[in-house]
Amino acid sequence: MSEMLVQTVDLQRRYKRGKVPVPALNGVSMSVQKGEILGIIGPSGSGKTTLLNLIGGLDRPSSGTVTVDGEDLGRMSDAELTEYRLRKVGFIFQFYNLIPTLTAAENVELPMALAKAPLEEQKDRALELLEAVALGAKADRMPDELSGGEQQRVAVARALVNHPAIVLGDEPTGDLDSKSAKKLMEVLKSLRKEEHATFVLVTHDPIVVAECNRVCAIRDGKITRESKIGEDGKVLDHSRFVMDALF
Repeated sequence: MSEMLVQTVDLQRRYKRGKVPVPALNGVSMSVQKGEILGIIGPSGSGKTTLLNLIGGLDRPSSGTVTVDGEDLGRMSDAELTEYRLRKVGFIFQFYNLIPTLTAAENVELPMALAKAPLEEQKDRALELLEAVALGAKADRMPDELSGGEQQRVAVARALVNHPAIVLGDEPTGDLDSKSAKKLMEVLKSLRKEEHATFVLVTHDPIVVAECNRVCAIRDGKITRESKIGEDGKVLDHSRFVMDALF
């Protein structure tokens, strides 16, 4: 039986536009199992990124709960949330967010340096992950010496360096061509097995959806559909699912 890593219950997030409250999430109840790749899809403005930010401890719910690895994020202080983000969450962004003045290895080491890990441990772990994403030979390259797909693989290595409980990706293939997107998903599937990693990926990309273990569709701040999974672990009829969810 799979072990639950994330659970949200009636999760709501409201913002104010002037004096008018605007709901971004409107009662989301969902779960993420340890070791799965979960896709979150939906049209622009549907609440996908807001949901990711709440799971990642970057924002706080207006009401409802979000629990990660047994901890209620809504009960954490700001200092505790900072520590949670550093040690339990890895982030992958659409535009890589690598520091241009650091090498690939130094970019990967950065979260460990912030966590005050021993220097030798930082270097060993960074090289281990760069090897895992097929970039060991380019550890000393600067970001502008790498292709877009390679930079995103460095970002994946960086996201995993502190052995996070969960890795969150916001349109991780959005700036990649289809060949690079397929390569990235191969890397994520491999790391899921080797690192026992759990991924939640916000995406519009059918290439990503095709490789997820499960997909949830969100619209107007609510989960409207959840995919069915075949015996081989693949989403059934993922292309139709994406079309139905987005349009």
